[in-house]
Amino acid sequence: MKAGRNHGKNKPSAVSQAEEKEKKSETHRAGQTPIGLAVPGKKQPILLHACCAPCATHVIELLSRSYSVTALFYNPNIQPDDEYQRRLQAMRQLCQHTGTRLLVESSPVSVWDRWVQGLEDEPEQGRRCLRCFTGRLEYCVSTADRLGFPLVATTLTVSPRKPAGAINAIGVSVAANARTCYLESDFKKQDGFKRSCELSKSYNLFRQNYCGCLYSLRDRDAL
Repeated sequence: MKAGRNHGKNKPSAVSQAEEKEKKSETHRAGQTPIGLAVPGKKQPILLHACCAPCATHVIELLSRSYSVTALFYNPNIQPDDEYQRRLQAMRQLCQHTGTRLLVESSPVSVWDRWVQGLEDEPEQGRRCLRCFTGRLEYCVSTADRLGFPLVATTLTVSPRKPAGAINAIGVSVAANARTCYLESDFKKQDGFKRSCELSKSYNLFRQNYCGCLYSLRDRDAL
């Protein structure tokens, strides 16, 4: 069954702004290293935005050592629909292999179109991509707030083509007024991308050959 596509926002409950700011500041500092927030004898829940199964392999393996991971597949950028379904199936396959909980959320492609309106001619890795990252991370943080996750992270930083610094800045910004905290990362470090390729092969996962949107497909075909 194909997932429906709905997009919603939730307001955080009222808390002391000063206490929340200090709490989040400490969390972000600890979040520089994934194991920094680990609690002895207990794994803290984390909602992991998964851009695709291949990128999620290494990240799930790494974070599962210290956290109780739930993967969120929310990627309205992926087109056409048959490509979306292939990538979703690969994510389900990975989560079955690893025993990871999977949450699938979606929105109409028109939502993504509005995010990037006016940026259609931007090159790959330009402003359009940053707006795409922002929209997906906003939804992830909103979902984490709604479901009570104290932490969120994203697999986006495992790719050598994705700027970890910019992605982390977006994540921290969108979580600034939320109850959940964003875990900063650069999962490509220490051969993280290489490890993701190894795991994808061992799990026999579908590996895409373009980022996801029709513009990235256009640019691939233009090469």
